[in-house]
Amino acid sequence: MTALISLHNNTLGRLEMTTGWLTPTLARLVFAATLLVYYWNSATTKLGSGFFGFLFPSDGAYVQIFPKAMEAVSYDSSQLGIMHWAIAVAGTWAEFLLPTLIVIGLLSRFAALGMLAFVWVQTIVDVTGHGTELGSYFTNAVSLLDDRTLWSFLLAVIVINGAGPLSVDRILHIK
Repeated sequence: MTALISLHNNTLGRLEMTTGWLTPTLARLVFAATLLVYYWNSATTKLGSGFFGFLFPSDGAYVQIFPKAMEAVSYDSSQLGIMHWAIAVAGTWAEFLLPTLIVIGLLSRFAALGMLAFVWVQTIVDVTGHGTELGSYFTNAVSLLDDRTLWSFLLAVIVINGAGPLSVDRILHIK
């Protein structure tokens, strides 16, 4: 038994020493593999047409972000105010910029914190605006709450630990 405990402590003790760089690096890699394309695809559906589409969101952007408001104006986004426009533009840009910053490791803590806020605003809109079931913890079915909690944990690892050594933050000496 002593030999087994010694093997455990020696092996996993070495692994524990690598968590300073391994954990944030793996968190960014997992984010890139699982959520980067999800958010970029979502952002592309919000772009308007033409060269300045990044300044003039599509009707789909307003439907995704303001489902009840769009329904109230018979899906005519021109009837919405400048605040709706500003939020739609900011949301679209955030879906492109924040994941990019996380993946390249630039201002990673700030970007991950922004993504945390984005994820939970997205969750609130999904539940209140689109009628998606939130679900609950400790059930045998995976729910929206389970997914968003895992995403949040992944982002929290980056907020707490930074980007790791393979990042622009490290090159620029940003903690």
